[in-house]
Amino acid sequence: MDNDINDNAAAGAPAAPAEQSAPPNGKRRRALVLLASVVLLAGIGWGAYEWLVASHYESTDNAYVQGNVVQITPQTGGTVMAIMADDTDFVKAGQTLVQLDPTDAKVALEQAESALAQAVRQARTLYSNNGSLAAQVTLRQSDIAKAKSDIARAQDDLKRREALTGNGAVSKEELDHARTAVANAKSALAAAEAGVVSAREQLASNRSLTEGVDVAKQPNVLAAAAKVREAYLVTQRMTLPAPVSGYVARRTVQLGQRISAGTPLMSIVPLSEVWVDANFKEVQLRDIRLDQPVTLTADLYGSKVQYTGHVAGLGVGTGAAFALLPAQNATGNWIKVVQRVPVRITLDPKQLEANPLRVGLSMEAEIDVTNLSGRMLAESPRASALAQTDVYAELDRGADAEVQRIIDENLGREATANRAAAQSGKSNVPATPSHARVNPI
Repeated sequence: MDNDINDNAAAGAPAAPAEQSAPPNGKRRRALVLLASVVLLAGIGWGAYEWLVASHYESTDNAYVQGNVVQITPQTGGTVMAIMADDTDFVKAGQTLVQLDPTDAKVALEQAESALAQAVRQARTLYSNNGSLAAQVTLRQSDIAKAKSDIARAQDDLKRREALTGNGAVSKEELDHARTAVANAKSALAAAEAGVVSAREQLASNRSLTEGVDVAKQPNVLAAAAKVREAYLVTQRMTLPAPVSGYVARRTVQLGQRISAGTPLMSIVPLSEVWVDANFKEVQLRDIRLDQPVTLTADLYGSKVQYTGHVAGLGVGTGAAFALLPAQNATGNWIKVVQRVPVRITLDPKQLEANPLRVGLSMEAEIDVTNLSGRMLAESPRASALAQTDVYAELDRGADAEVQRIIDENLGREATANRAAAQSGKSNVPATPSHARVNPI
């Protein structure tokens, strides 16, 4: 019986460890279930985030600051006398950047001014000749009347002598003298008529140079005035102004350098007008529209400074399409590469003023694509000029003033007074000089 008990005890001995291994299997199972639940919940959360939040944004770190780089080039050649700005300097629109030697230009201007003054005085002579030529026509017409009167007297005298020839009261010689007088009177009439024709032709020829315009608009004066404007502009262009306000970059001009028209001297970058070109993958363009809001950060300032902007335009081609050496995808070793398209993003000017950017800086851009009501491409032309400057217009206004000054100085006091009165509206006297108009004959 003891043996049976021992056998039973020996047989039951292994059962105890089996019962002890059950709890660890249950813990492992619960841990696996918990891990799977966490992964499932994380996947659901990530999917919800992608569906509800991330799908409404498109982002890229392939974005860079761009801006207008205004190149300063002379419009005429010359020798550099002074350089008024250097790299990193701030300049205002109209400020002098480079001064060229103006000596030759001033000599040419003086010659052009002298030619204009001479042209004005010659034009005044033409207008004055209208009066004298008209008087010549009147004089020749009086000669015709006198010649006709002489012919009538000579013919009457001839008739009286011919009537007295039969009774011998008039000699043959006296009769011949009367006939010669008639012939001479007719010749004088023909000469007077020819003189009238010639005088009228001279008057018409002179009037063709003056009719319908005053001295300032006479063709020869206009041609000389154009030469003065040209020479004046050359003298003004010896000073190179800044067309826009901004910062100087890439100065290459040196003192004493002989430069020709079109030579790059320096550049001006208006940092208040920069934008961002963000290069998005082609698969990211599906929901990008114009005027969508954009949030940007710059590597220069980090995530502490954020910029806001909006989509201003989408490029019409990929970067590879406009590359200097475009890809040749027809070759046998072609590998598909995801292309990128530049998207232009404008920035808030106030934010740029507070935290200025530089051209070429790296940016990170995130576009909110929730609103899909906008257009992908512009449908109307730009309403105003992209960039504009009035700096060079002032030079032309100065040229006009210089031309008018020379004309007024050579018109004479009476003509200048009449012009001033006509422009002020205080007189009905026309601005044209008194000798510039002649009544037709």
